[in-house]
Amino acid sequence: MKKYYQRVSDKVLLDHLESKGAVLIEGAKWCGKTTSAKHIANSFIEMDRPDMTDQYQQMARINPANLLKGEVPHLIDEWQIATSIWNAVRYEVDQRGEFGQFILTGSSVPANLDESMHTGTGRIVRMRMRPMSLFESMDSNGQVSLNDLFDGKDISSTDNHSIEDIAFLICRGGWPAALNRTEKVALRQAFDYYDAVVNDDISRVDGVKRDSERTKRVMKSYARNVSTQVSLETIRSDVINNDIETFDKESLYGYLNALKRIFVIEDSPAWNPNLRSKTAIRTSDTRYFVDPSIAVASLGIGPKDLINDLELMGLIFENLCVRDLRVYADASDGSVYHYRDKTGLECDAVIHLRNGSYGLVEVKLGGDKLIEEGAENLKKLAERIDTEKMLEPAFMMVLCGVAPFAYKREDGVYVVPVTCLKD
Repeated sequence: MKKYYQRVSDKVLLDHLESKGAVLIEGAKWCGKTTSAKHIANSFIEMDRPDMTDQYQQMARINPANLLKGEVPHLIDEWQIATSIWNAVRYEVDQRGEFGQFILTGSSVPANLDESMHTGTGRIVRMRMRPMSLFESMDSNGQVSLNDLFDGKDISSTDNHSIEDIAFLICRGGWPAALNRTEKVALRQAFDYYDAVVNDDISRVDGVKRDSERTKRVMKSYARNVSTQVSLETIRSDVINNDIETFDKESLYGYLNALKRIFVIEDSPAWNPNLRSKTAIRTSDTRYFVDPSIAVASLGIGPKDLINDLELMGLIFENLCVRDLRVYADASDGSVYHYRDKTGLECDAVIHLRNGSYGLVEVKLGGDKLIEEGAENLKKLAERIDTEKMLEPAFMMVLCGVAPFAYKREDGVYVVPVTCLKD
């Protein structure tokens, strides 16, 4: 029997089922939504089953209630293939008046969600699932908990991952199909995902035919600018420089919106704290893929290429860390932001919980000099925050790729290898 890898999102799903009639799990294809949902569901129907899809679609139009029968929680996989199921689920939840009835999964946001479809507010709750974090794929020892950092607890761990190990983990990504495979097969998964996106998924999401070569250029430009606040106009210009044809803003937005709707890219919004001085905060989003391996595949490179370009590796490593922080933050009702002001002071990740607590995180590939630089940045930002109007940071952390220990410095800043972290 194939091993099931516990997901951090499993706890989130169970919590939602306890308080809502239905849960919609959204996220990139191949990230494990169906496997995770089946692990918890007591019955299921797969809408994308080739020999049944047409019949399921007809049934969804004629009598969708037939598709909702089964022991609860009942899973409807790839529900967006027949969007009328949404209203049927919402209505059935109302009729039953009980929580934990349905799980819906989807790898894209349907294009034809219109006014005839109710929001589902109060009945259907949405949750995001991402490719596996290092803790979920068992590449992190999990000896440092994000929750412990918020609680101010002592930490201690050792780590022996090399720069080569980190390069491999970036390129392999968090795809479940890549686990326990040979290096060659593991590294192939991200490229297969990339091929599916550019040749099929980006057009299938809304029925608009998009050129695969244009898609490749857009994704390559995004990858070149990953972990930066580069403007969309810069990305458009970059695409034009590699394309003799015109490519206007509307075209770019169409491609990027499609990539967002199939959960390929997931930018990080700016954090806007109360500051002691009137420092202008930059509001541009930071550009990220949902998984760092997509950036690698978009550039057509591998682990050795990253080792030979440590500046690029540092940027894509930041994407890996943000992926993991998002997975861990979700389990604590948290969100991940970034900070940058007009003076150039940055904070790569701000984890903000619903209760107002927040942690400041700088991402550094490794090395004493870079760790020191990250710690100083964190302390400068903490000094600018007006603690009369908001809480002090619960913690400050330099999240590393290569470091022998996880520990708390004398100045209070934590230093943690990402391969020691968990939710």
